[in-house]
Amino acid sequence: MWIGTSIFVMAVGAILAFAIERELDWINVQTAGWILIVVGALGLMWSLLVAQSVGPWRRRDVVDG
Repeated sequence: MWIGTSIFVMAVGAILAFAIERELDWINVQTAGWILIVVGALGLMWSLLVAQSVGPWRRRDVVDG
């Protein structure tokens, strides 16, 4: 779910940065879009690192001895 959320945040940021041309007095829409793209990319990298290190496919055997 983290990977999907990161991709969604990046997509919303791309829409704001590239597709919306409306100017607002209280926020720069393009800058907010770029911030969301960067945050989404960082979240995606973090999600991939976590998934690689503790993914459900990683086998962990416990040996009693």
